[in-house]
Amino acid sequence: QVQLVESGGGLVQTGNSLRLSCAASGRTFSSYSLGWFRQAPGKEREFVAAVTWNGVNTYYADSVKGRFTISRDNAKNTVYLQMNSLKPEDTAVYYCAARRPSYSTSYYSTGNYDFWGQGTQVTVSS
Repeated sequence: QVQLVESGGGLVQTGNSLRLSCAASGRTFSSYSLGWFRQAPGKEREFVAAVTWNGVNTYYADSVKGRFTISRDNAKNTVYLQMNSLKPEDTAVYYCAARRPSYSTSYYSTGNYDFWGQGTQVTVSS
């Protein structure tokens, strides 16, 4: 089992930055791929970014490419999402997710992940 706890959300103005953190419990953290998803009111949860277990490969939604950066520190059991140049459309609850080792090369669907955090609210004012 892996427990995930997000932090770092808040209210910011357009153009500002935030860094989200997700702390994980469990000895097998370093073997899990990790992702960030977000869900705005009235919308489905959508993929934001993912990083493979070794941190070598990263994946991003087109809407955040060039503005957001995902990274992980396996020594600290933590994954980060650095969000720059924030826009009002980035407003959502952001969720951290973890995936057991898998042969699947798809990181974009919620169904590919086994564990979820409770989420942290990010609000970007115009």
